[in-house]
Order: sequence, then structure tokens, then C-alpha cells
Amino acid sequence: MKKKILFVLSLLFGLMFINAGLNKFLNYMPPPEDMPEALMNDFQAIMEIAWLMPLIAVAEIVGGLLVLIPKTRALGALVILPVMVGILMVHITVDASGLPIALPLAAILVWILIENRQKYQLLIG
Repeated sequence: MKKKILFVLSLLFGLMFINAGLNKFLNYMPPPEDMPEALMNDFQAIMEIAWLMPLIAVAEIVGGLLVLIPKTRALGALVILPVMVGILMVHITVDASGLPIALPLAAILVWILIENRQKYQLLIG
């Protein structure tokens, strides 16, 4: 039962990140009208570095795809980890309204990392 729940959560997690990454390239979801000024300033700063947003988008798409496939889920979790840390930091320090989405996503990622911890043993040494 636990494996089935993790599979469904990983599927939703991967699809959310694929969608977020594709939106950075295709802009099919408009940003909210009532975005806090501090968050707008952060996004403008990110956009000043021309290569940063495409890099984040590629990491989200590739990581999301890898999380969808059980054999590559451990690698996908590592690809998405720095993106998830950034998402959490933004919502903890700048705009707490996104925490109800960011915290469950972070919890799913932690669960994926824990379930695949034996695959990371060679990285640790």
C-alpha cells in the first residue's frame, strides 16, 4: 500500500514540476494579479540573469520526468532538490501564502529521498 501511495504522489509531484517548467518557457499560466511587491522584486532579479530561469525550467522538466519513472526517481529527486529548497526559501522568507503548496511538495520530496536512501550510499562514501 505504501508503494502505491508513493507512486501516486510521485506522479502528481513530477507532473506539477513538469507543468511549472513548461510554463517558464511557454507562459500559458499568467502570474497572479495580487503578487506581493517583494516577490515581484525577487522574480525581476532572477530575470536579470538571462540563463537562470531557463536553467530552473530545464531542472524542473527533467527532474519531473525522472521522478515519474520509478527506476530514475532517485536521480529526479536529486535534480529537483535545489529547486525545492529555493521554492521553500521564497515562501518562508518572502511570501508565506505559497506554503500550503510548497510544504506538501517538500514532504513528498523528502519521502522520495528517504525511500531511495540506499541508492545514495555511493555518493556519501
